[in-house]
Amino acid sequence: MKHNRKLSALAVILCIASAPVSAQSLADTFIAAYRSSDLLEQNRAVLRAADEDVALSVARLRPVLDFVTSARRTIASGNQESTTMSFGLEGQVTLIDFGVGKLAREGAKAQVLALRQALVNFEQEVLLDAVSAFMDVRSASEAVSLSQATQRVITQELNAARERFELGEITRTDVSLAEARLAAARSQLAAAEGDLAAAREFYKLVTGAYPGQLRPPPALPRTASNLQTAQDIARRTHPLIAQRQNEVTAAELGAESVLAERSGAVTGSVSISRQFGGAMGDDTTASAGINYRRPIYQGGRVSASHRRALAQRDAARSRLHQTVAQVLQNVAVAWANVDVASARIAASQQQVRASESAFEGTREEARLGARTTLDVLNAETDLLDARTTLLQAQAAQQIATYNLLAAMGLLTVDHLGLGIPTYDVEAYYNAVSHAPLSSPQGEALDRVLQSIGRQ
Repeated sequence: MKHNRKLSALAVILCIASAPVSAQSLADTFIAAYRSSDLLEQNRAVLRAADEDVALSVARLRPVLDFVTSARRTIASGNQESTTMSFGLEGQVTLIDFGVGKLAREGAKAQVLALRQALVNFEQEVLLDAVSAFMDVRSASEAVSLSQATQRVITQELNAARERFELGEITRTDVSLAEARLAAARSQLAAAEGDLAAAREFYKLVTGAYPGQLRPPPALPRTASNLQTAQDIARRTHPLIAQRQNEVTAAELGAESVLAERSGAVTGSVSISRQFGGAMGDDTTASAGINYRRPIYQGGRVSASHRRALAQRDAARSRLHQTVAQVLQNVAVAWANVDVASARIAASQQQVRASESAFEGTREEARLGARTTLDVLNAETDLLDARTTLLQAQAAQQIATYNLLAAMGLLTVDHLGLGIPTYDVEAYYNAVSHAPLSSPQGEALDRVLQSIGRQ
């Protein structure tokens, strides 16, 4: 019987550790999450809207041509009536704006760069959720397998206890203890199955589909040799820091633009119109002119706008400093969590080995009458707890490592080398940044995006 139990336990372990060739890998989960994420779709649209802001800033510097038509009915003294109609074209162009338009365009470009980095940060969030979903499903599946194996072992112990009770070797109390422990094992199995169902739902939320059989996670990704190196990498590469830097640039340009508005602007205008039905008959007029306009008194609006822009610039700078501090803190915390997870794994592996030895020894001693059924059941519970703790520690190490990668700003499709088409942040910008009258480039881009599916 002992030999059969060892074979059964070995079969369970092999089932947990192995997976069919067609099983889903962690890379498959990353790809599914990236392609199905509505969060990424939303922020890609936000980025395209910012691209159009650049086009708007360009368009403001171009000539404006309007078609103007009017009709007028006049009743004078003596019941004299006349009707006139006119059609014309009016054009206007900004000749000199003392840098306002250029500053606005550069500020819009800075905002585009900031949102590109924000999109990278959202990509990291999506991929980090994918890791959590993958490991949650695997851990929950393995916990169910362990609970099922434990329930089978306790059932065997209960049957053995009943046989020994029939032979008068143990009391009814020992049998009742085994029955109670079996009921507890069934409760734990139900809880594990509930956790697995919840993990599957989270996986579906992240990837758009329920998981199949999942492969064991790959080797841990490389991060950094030490904490200082990891923090230095984060300073250079974290998208949130780059986003804040571009926001500071945009705020500084905004303050300069408001200040430049005080200089006013020189504009040119031209118009041509044709009037029908006037007192002098049909008439054609044309005019051209140059105007210079600058504010002298506007109730303090210009000064208030400038002070507000300066305050927004100072807020952006402080936000950058705070973001750098938070990123460095996140790296340090993630680094510590990786160390803790590694230590937990080493301790849990030792605990499992000791618990397995204690369980085998206790069970043999119980057969010889030196241990009670309760001792055997307690040893079995300790072994289950040790194995569960090891599974949790292994999952925590995976998640902690990818958390560290995200804290360093490296949890991206490109850095992970997933080998899939990624969203081209420059394609739409290049199609619209010069404010074309129509956008065949944008239509072509839409067709390309549709051909490769949602990314």
